[in-house]
Amino acid sequence: MRAVMRILGFLACAALMPTIALAQAVIAGSVKDSSGGVLPGVNVEATSPELIEKLRTAVTDGTGQYRIEDLRPGAYTVTFSLPGFTTLKREGIELTGTFTATINVELKVGVVAETVTVTGESPVVNIQSARREMTLNNDVLKAIPTVRSYNATVSVVPGVITNLNDVVTATATTQFPIHGGRNNEGRLMIDGLNIGNPPGGNQPTSYIADVGNAQEVTFTTAGGLGESETAGLVMSVVPKTGGNRKSGALFMSFTGKKLSGDNFNDALRAAGLTAPTPLSNVYDLNGSFGGPIKRDKVWYFLNARTQGSTKIIANVYYNQNAGDQTKWLYSPDLSRPAYNDRTSENASGRITWQISTRNKVGVFWDEQANCRTCTGLTTGITDPPRVAPEARGVSQTKPLRVTQVTWSSPLTNKLLLDAGWGGIYYAWGNFERNPNPTHDLINVVEQCATGCPANGGIPGLVYRSQDWGQNYAGSYSWRASASYVTGRQSLKVGYQGTYLSDIRTWYTNSQDLAYQFDNGVPNRLTESISPWVNNGLGAWHAVFVQDQYTSGRVTLQGALRFDHSASWYPQQQEGPSRFLPTALVIPETPGVDAYKDITPRMGLAYDVFGNGRTAFKFNAGKYLEGMGISNNWANANPTLRMPCTVGPFAPCGVTRAWTDANNNLKPDCDLLDGAAQDLRSSGGDVCGPISNAAFGTTTLTNTFDPALLTGWGVRASDWTLGAAVQQQILPRASIEVAYTRRWFNGFTVYDNQLAAASDFAEYSITAPSDPRLPSGGGYPVSGLYDIAPSLFGRVSNLVTAAKKYGKWSDNFNGVDVTLNVRTGAGWTFQGGTSTGQTAADNCEARNNLPELGLSPAVNLAQGLPGLTTSPVSPTNPYCHVDYGWLTQLRALSSYIIPKIDVQLSGVLQSKPGALLAANYAVPSQVITQILGRAPAGNPANVTINILAPGQKYGDRINQLDFRAAKILHFGRTRTMVGIDLYNALNSSAVLTYNNTFVPGGTWLQPQTVLTARLIKFSAEITF
Repeated sequence: MRAVMRILGFLACAALMPTIALAQAVIAGSVKDSSGGVLPGVNVEATSPELIEKLRTAVTDGTGQYRIEDLRPGAYTVTFSLPGFTTLKREGIELTGTFTATINVELKVGVVAETVTVTGESPVVNIQSARREMTLNNDVLKAIPTVRSYNATVSVVPGVITNLNDVVTATATTQFPIHGGRNNEGRLMIDGLNIGNPPGGNQPTSYIADVGNAQEVTFTTAGGLGESETAGLVMSVVPKTGGNRKSGALFMSFTGKKLSGDNFNDALRAAGLTAPTPLSNVYDLNGSFGGPIKRDKVWYFLNARTQGSTKIIANVYYNQNAGDQTKWLYSPDLSRPAYNDRTSENASGRITWQISTRNKVGVFWDEQANCRTCTGLTTGITDPPRVAPEARGVSQTKPLRVTQVTWSSPLTNKLLLDAGWGGIYYAWGNFERNPNPTHDLINVVEQCATGCPANGGIPGLVYRSQDWGQNYAGSYSWRASASYVTGRQSLKVGYQGTYLSDIRTWYTNSQDLAYQFDNGVPNRLTESISPWVNNGLGAWHAVFVQDQYTSGRVTLQGALRFDHSASWYPQQQEGPSRFLPTALVIPETPGVDAYKDITPRMGLAYDVFGNGRTAFKFNAGKYLEGMGISNNWANANPTLRMPCTVGPFAPCGVTRAWTDANNNLKPDCDLLDGAAQDLRSSGGDVCGPISNAAFGTTTLTNTFDPALLTGWGVRASDWTLGAAVQQQILPRASIEVAYTRRWFNGFTVYDNQLAAASDFAEYSITAPSDPRLPSGGGYPVSGLYDIAPSLFGRVSNLVTAAKKYGKWSDNFNGVDVTLNVRTGAGWTFQGGTSTGQTAADNCEARNNLPELGLSPAVNLAQGLPGLTTSPVSPTNPYCHVDYGWLTQLRALSSYIIPKIDVQLSGVLQSKPGALLAANYAVPSQVITQILGRAPAGNPANVTINILAPGQKYGDRINQLDFRAAKILHFGRTRTMVGIDLYNALNSSAVLTYNNTFVPGGTWLQPQTVLTARLIKFSAEITF
């Protein structure tokens, strides 16, 4: 009893130690004698070259069961010994990811010391875990035709949706929700520690993960227990650590414009694409080396890499008028197409030190610079989709630094300890160009409401002057856990913590103004406060306990997790500036203070026939929205509650209608006066009221409901349920059919306390006749709202829970079918289909709150093709959507032809096209005829989406990438020389479209097209 209490006490202390926990593979099973009786006390040893400590041990318990956890991926030999019995050695056990290899053996009575060695097929069905995952080992990672980046590798996972759908040629910040999930739920783990992006909810940034030199990469798609914060896809990179033998690799790949095909066809030309968008170069140089500093004691692994790519941007050219203060129109220089270039450089080192038999320490440092030498137009997630080169800087992350320290200790063969610390620090954003000739020029966006042939013909184009940011972020995580493992049970207690910082300063031109033109004629202006500081800090802590128990053919898993998250904001100063003449000093302020959540999770795995070849799995649990300096953790910042209607990834600003009556392209109004003005009689202009009447004052126009920023169960979350059957169909081959259901909650609304529902006039319009619209157009679009003119710009929002205003639902249902084949003959196949539907509804809340989505924007659902948003607002009435059953196919395959050593490999993706919209700028006079008055704020037009979400999708995206490589062996050196074909079928699928609708105009004109067929040469020498 005292021993039990000591163990429990130790586990409790471990939960308070200064971690996501590192989940690794397991070898487990039972040992019996020839009569079928269980054998307790059998010594079990697992050995592998991947273990710097050489071996791990366990002893079978009273039921004859054993379990060895926390094993690195690789090939293992397990030895079973008991006095009086023949020693049995089982070879060829391959471990990947968090797979549990069940090895059941029978020992025979032996009268003399002898060892029987058995080599058998490694198990392929995990009968002791409900977790679902996909693992790519190093051979596969090097074989498939990808650029060896996390965003390229994640695209092979069935069910995932990414914001980038083009041929991946370089690392870029990529969101990858799965099964209808939130855009910020994905996680990138390096050696069990998260590489986070605080402004993006701690999903990955543009970190160059060393995928090509990873031991393996595992994707967990469902069934996470206490270690998991979110239910999203977790990409775990297990790095190489060196070894007792010196080894290394040199890799290079390159292509150029002459190796790029042409998919610019008549269909694209007819759709409005003016020229092809080829890649002009892609290169990647990588060297790695590892080995022992001291055999079996200290290992090292070093890596250095440089890579880059350049691609032409569709339909955007350098502006001939750039930098000329006398010119206001965009004049494309057709001889100089805009281009997107990316460069990345990094050097990293890892040391693994086996301090003693039971203590191992790892240290890792990775120094990176992205776009240190870029010169082109490189936009990010927060930038406008269409922008001229002079209006954006270089999207850099310089520096980008990742550091880690880990420690693990199998204190006994039953008690395992693990701890780690890791951090990422980086600069991010659209930095100011040096020199910046546009610093004193006013920024312009071309609305193109009725077509814009006089001003470049590109709807939504931002040009003339650069906005920029100087931003720095850091995410620092730590973990600790203790596991108590017996033959049939594994109890784990752990603690995780993360500290986040997001320091932002946004700038615009020296005049703090931006104009909106319609075909070169101004109709609106934006007043901004620049610079605008927006700094946020936050932290979360979690304690979890999880247990796994195996009895016969049934394994039960359960976990309980407690999360505590909070945010706060240091002292900040805004102004003085043109529209904030008196500086405003904001003291340190709490934000979320604090969310507290208890989330249960459970799983079941059942060996259906008792032969280890068929498993039924079930998992269910509650998971949380990923914590970052985003959503409520960020939005409670006083600098984001100021009277602004522009932001948050820009200076605080407001808009107002503007008629340049004297045609001098200067707003001849008193811009410090927010009221409507008509100064035409004195030679001036007409300026509408500003969109927030309190702009430039210390008033906070967004007040958070205290109940939304603190308490139990307040944090946004989702429930996930899954059921799967996994079946071995051949040796080393299995198929799995899985069902997933997710339902989301924790939605937030902004309720303007100065306006009641009765203050909004409801109206309908008729869609124009156009053969491209459903049924040729002419249908009614109803459920539109316009606020009473007397209340325009008067804002006092209460930010609170949406459930107070009515029902809001968001659900996903889907089925995945996946196949995993790894034959001894050199063939690998992994992939499958994922079919699912997202359905969402917030009509009840919208009916009670007509201003829903007016500011800020409200996105009804997530996880859509290309992560296209489905907004709901007073002029976007689609509060109930069923997006239809959408199917994607993702697969990879690799095969080495015997005798001639030629490797053939490929990656296939087939996924739905983009969700389309038809954003129609309805002239103000049309709205006036319907309402019997001018629309509030006297705008030149009102933009209304006249295409319901899910009615129309873009081109289906089918991409086949192929590689053929010759393998040469010279002693201990292996050389691979290969040729890759990206987009081998030369698909010309349109990826993004012009969603600005003009009757008979350029609606659905292609903006980006799948990169044409590309030939790339590569070579690698390993030694």
